[in-house]
Amino acid sequence: MKALIKLILGAIAVFATSYILPGMHVKDFWTAVIVALVLAIVNVLIRPILVLLTFPVTIVTLGLFLFVINSLMVLLVARIVPGFVVDGFWWAMLASVVISIVNGFLSAIAE
Repeated sequence: MKALIKLILGAIAVFATSYILPGMHVKDFWTAVIVALVLAIVNVLIRPILVLLTFPVTIVTLGLFLFVINSLMVLLVARIVPGFVVDGFWWAMLASVVISIVNGFLSAIAE
């Protein structure tokens, strides 16, 4: 049940971010649900490998390279999920930050 709530909150965060940012487009709420699900799967499976492989770069940049990794995850999901479009790398970076902020805010309210 807790995972389903997190998925719905993530979908709301993705959908809200699409209204906030003009460079991110989501077709409808069900697409946002699929985006949240695929983003969660990508963050569990692929992101840790990238973080491990780029650990030296992350140390040198004092952790700022993690923003690049998050942006790449958003761009990957945009390629996988039809109906979800991100206009470029910088929009993906901004989208990953806004999604994280909105999701954190919604999670804090839900608790």
